[in-house]
Amino acid sequence: MNETDNLLGQFLAHIGVERGLAKSTVSAYEADVKKYLGWLSSRGVDDLNTVTAHDVEDYVAALDKAGESARSKARRLASVHAFHKFALMQQVVDDDVSARVKAPKAAGHLPDVLSIDEVSRLLDAAAMGGSSDPVVLRDKALLEFMYATGCRVSEATGADLNDIDFDERVVVLTGKGSKQRLVPLGEYALKALQRYIAEGRPELEAKAKGAKERRAIFLNKRGRRISRQSVWEVVKAAGERAHIDKPLHPHTLRHSFATHLIQGGADVRTVQELLGHASVTTTQIYTHVSPETLIETYLTAHPRAR
Repeated sequence: MNETDNLLGQFLAHIGVERGLAKSTVSAYEADVKKYLGWLSSRGVDDLNTVTAHDVEDYVAALDKAGESARSKARRLASVHAFHKFALMQQVVDDDVSARVKAPKAAGHLPDVLSIDEVSRLLDAAAMGGSSDPVVLRDKALLEFMYATGCRVSEATGADLNDIDFDERVVVLTGKGSKQRLVPLGEYALKALQRYIAEGRPELEAKAKGAKERRAIFLNKRGRRISRQSVWEVVKAAGERAHIDKPLHPHTLRHSFATHLIQGGADVRTVQELLGHASVTTTQIYTHVSPETLIETYLTAHPRAR
């Protein structure tokens, strides 16, 4: 019997005797932990001290790929949490890496996502036929920026001019907990930003009373840093002009960004980094298959579909 098997025996005795859990509950814990340890072993991980939070996240992702329900995944992860917590209590490990991994939420519905055509219509609508009005230039740049980076609305409103490197075509976004990440900027977003900063922003900045706003990229009509509410209004107005009848809010562009990347072949880990998610399990929701893709694949692949 190796050290991990011995620890599992102690864990089961602990929950069965000291915690007084029912035999059926102990058996469920045993099955869950054995499944987890077997999965780790298949990856060449046999020492709990070498397990990382990423390993636990990948295990949850594997359960998702296997088609397990949200309730089943939550139960299995609860068993993993209890086992790692016991290992820490027994001083077998120095850190409970599983504590940083949360069970994926059981989504009642998939996030609102625009098709690529709908995004194009939205961005074209924001341009108002190529108007040179400074507010229109801002709105076009703002929406191109949000779709190009998948940023949160707070990251867009908080973005500063010196966060953009036009030569390297990247932007530094500051997310939750003041964590920063580097995200590429596509050609469309770069051109829209360059035109807005050169032609539109100076006019908006000049409208400020008192000290000028020298840092913020996106300014409101009074020359101050744009607010979250104003971004909502920009998205809503562009959606109405584009005749998009889906629910529209700033996060719709973030959802669409992630979904289109994954549909285009990007791996979940990369999308996780681009979105600034702390856990890959949060990003897993974007791996859903659209009904249209599902039907097309079925008709193409099933031998008796036609």
